[in-house]
Amino acid sequence: MAASKLPVLPLPHPTILLPGSRITLPVTNKVGEAFVELIEQSDVLPVVAAVPVASDTNHTDLANYATAARILRLVRPPGRNSRQSYLLTLHGLTRVQLLTPYVPDPDNAFVPWDVQYLPSSKEVPSRNVVDTFKNSALRLLDRLARDSGKQIRRDGYNKISGMLEDVTDARAAWMADILVGTVNASFADKLAILGTNDAEARLTLATEIFTRLVSISEVSTKIATQVEESVYKQQKEHFLRQQLAAIHKELQSLSSSSPGNLIDGRSSSSELDDDEQHEADDMADLKRRIEAMEPGSEERKMGVREWRRLKRIPQGSVENGVIRSYLEWLTAIPWPNSALEPPRALQDKSFLTAARAQLDSDHFGLEKIKKRLIEYLAVVRLKEMNAERERAAVAGTTSSPPAEAEQKTDAAEGAPAKAPVPNPRLVRKSVKGPILLFVGPPGTGKTSLGQSVAKALDRPFQRISLGGVRDEGEIRGHRRTYVASGPGLIVQAMRKAGRCDPVLLLDEIDKIGGSNFHGDPSAALLEVLDPEQNHTFNDHYINVPIDLSQVLFICTANTLETISGPLLDRCEIVQLSGYTYDEKMHIARRFLLPKQLNANGMDADHVQLTEPALMTIATQYTREAGVRSLERAIGAVVRYKAVEWAECVDAERENQDNEQKTKPKEYSPVVEESQLEAILGIARWDAEEREREERRGVVYGLVVMGQGEGGILPVETTAVPGAGRLKLTGSLGEVIKESGEIALSWVKTHAYDLLITNSRAEDPLRVPELIDIHLHLPAGAQKKDGPSVRICLPFDWGACSDEHCDDWRDHAPGRVTPVGGIKEKVLGAHRAGITKVILPWANRKDVEHDVAMEIRSVMEFVFVRTVNEALVAAFGKNTLGWRNGPVLLESRL
Repeated sequence: MAASKLPVLPLPHPTILLPGSRITLPVTNKVGEAFVELIEQSDVLPVVAAVPVASDTNHTDLANYATAARILRLVRPPGRNSRQSYLLTLHGLTRVQLLTPYVPDPDNAFVPWDVQYLPSSKEVPSRNVVDTFKNSALRLLDRLARDSGKQIRRDGYNKISGMLEDVTDARAAWMADILVGTVNASFADKLAILGTNDAEARLTLATEIFTRLVSISEVSTKIATQVEESVYKQQKEHFLRQQLAAIHKELQSLSSSSPGNLIDGRSSSSELDDDEQHEADDMADLKRRIEAMEPGSEERKMGVREWRRLKRIPQGSVENGVIRSYLEWLTAIPWPNSALEPPRALQDKSFLTAARAQLDSDHFGLEKIKKRLIEYLAVVRLKEMNAERERAAVAGTTSSPPAEAEQKTDAAEGAPAKAPVPNPRLVRKSVKGPILLFVGPPGTGKTSLGQSVAKALDRPFQRISLGGVRDEGEIRGHRRTYVASGPGLIVQAMRKAGRCDPVLLLDEIDKIGGSNFHGDPSAALLEVLDPEQNHTFNDHYINVPIDLSQVLFICTANTLETISGPLLDRCEIVQLSGYTYDEKMHIARRFLLPKQLNANGMDADHVQLTEPALMTIATQYTREAGVRSLERAIGAVVRYKAVEWAECVDAERENQDNEQKTKPKEYSPVVEESQLEAILGIARWDAEEREREERRGVVYGLVVMGQGEGGILPVETTAVPGAGRLKLTGSLGEVIKESGEIALSWVKTHAYDLLITNSRAEDPLRVPELIDIHLHLPAGAQKKDGPSVRICLPFDWGACSDEHCDDWRDHAPGRVTPVGGIKEKVLGAHRAGITKVILPWANRKDVEHDVAMEIRSVMEFVFVRTVNEALVAAFGKNTLGWRNGPVLLESRL
């Protein structure tokens, strides 16, 4: 058919007008006035293209099909009220197709658009398809008539049913459009019907829609019936329980049972069925646990108050379950009382000796950490000895008879009798648990140290992972007013431990979330980790002060940078810097190799690592502060040998089964250094790695990386033709950028004294020719910032001079002013094969105190106060010629 032009009217989502249907919708005053003008210009009622849209605001996403609709009525708002809208009534005529995508015009209400009228299908649908359509439509109308609560709507559905029964096969598709537009079909279903021009296909699609709507209606009716029956059952159960409670109350008044009976109002358990008996046992157990609490304590008062509320609330109500859950949590918390006995390990005279043996058996090295833990354990032991003497003294004084004689004398003299003095409660006094914060790289044994302390103290150990916790309620708990509320992680760990003095390990405290709309979880830890406040810790769910002063908190972190200042102030920081190669060898022999043998089903006789092979794994295949990569490498070796051993055993069994006399392949348990490349591949760090960097303009600085590991940072400088500028690359921070500028300024200032220029007015970057200095720090994807490599930068002046640089392969200068992390940096230099380190003079005590003797014996440390001393230490004495003699300059870099 030929194309025509029709004004386009986008329908508001989810309205769709189908052929044969009518709709009435409000339109804006601007659109209404355009309709008035359109009607006045036409001799007959105008026709528009009603196009459905996918949303209320995006009118560009239109369907390919629309409906040619005639305007039947346009109601103007009374009194020209601009706040009210026009009411427009449309009658769908036939389907049309938009030839081009419709683009709305904000200036014009209607835009004539090219459309094509779709011809009606001339083929009559098959009788089977029409009958199926009628049956599904009649079934849906019958369901809608029964579900409708209004007589008018039921009459309308019955009228449509009569029309459906009388419709002919040729008009069935027209009836499908009317029915789909009438029933509560979805937007997608109506859009699919609009886009289907074939009569038989449209009937099939309408049958599927009606069948689905009938199924949904039946399910909804079934659910509503079940809900009504459930509500009626609950009301009936509540009424019967009220009657049963009244009967029990009357029976209790007539019976001679004691008032302290745990099962209130029940004469005997034989009168109860199984469910009621279990319920009574649970309630009795709950009451016994409340009675076991310390008299007069806050937790007992709260328990009694909630118990009385629980008795007044029916069992089937929601509040009953909430109160029971709260009482179960309240009574499960280990509240401190006189019944708490000291651990048996503290009563042993060899407690400290056993504690040292426990720490030494679990960890190699870490002498400073072990010393601090032994100090804490010694204080705990002394407090327990003092408490034993106090208990003995109190037990001797309370049994003396003068108090009774004094009371008798007062009574004889006619004075008011004094209340009997109860025996004092022998509460065990213990030292307040410190807050130890183990800071170090991954794999250095922070978590396992907490387990060792718990074993030495004979206390339960619980680990709380704080990584990724972003809700304050995870620490303090959620209030009971919230749905599915519960206590926080601290209370949950206390309940699992079963004692009020466990060892709680707060793991990954540096990775806890910051402040957000859920609160600040790191701020919630301030009360937990404050020894002066945690004796009255308030959990929002329990809402009773909980004493955490006896808990030994151990926190772990990889870095201190992400921990808030107030939280860090409450902790005692214990640094774990990493292990030397000698310590890694001992750890691998004592712990890692036996662990991997056991994990892979091997024995010590099956795998024997030689000392050179183990040292090669530690130096060339792993380079880290901890031992996790070393353990993985050893596990790979063990698994490789496990495959060989399994193949050897299988070959031997096959020879025995087949009675063959061929000699099976021999198995060698020894792993040599030469076999590691075949097992682990090419070494990641080989001995010749730094030899490729033997060139002028490359120096190495010492840094502490993001996970607390020490390492080296090469600084490369080159001179290229340019315009006398400095170029910095390598993902650098502001501090290092400023350091590069300051270093270049220092070189320019002393260029004349260092024989680089012939006069003080000359710029070394412009005389004798223009050059640029390119300063590059490799590993560009890694963010680098900090002051630790500042003194490295002036040494690269050799890149723009003709002076000979000394060999920098084994040198790593620090800065002249003091820096931190000396042990981590020295260990990183040792792992990288550095043999000479230049450090500030103020850090000499750090080297003597923190760096192990085995490292100091193989490395040379040069401590400098000034830049001149650093230059002499780096290039050698009398290597640099000063024009006016050496200049002593205190570094401010």
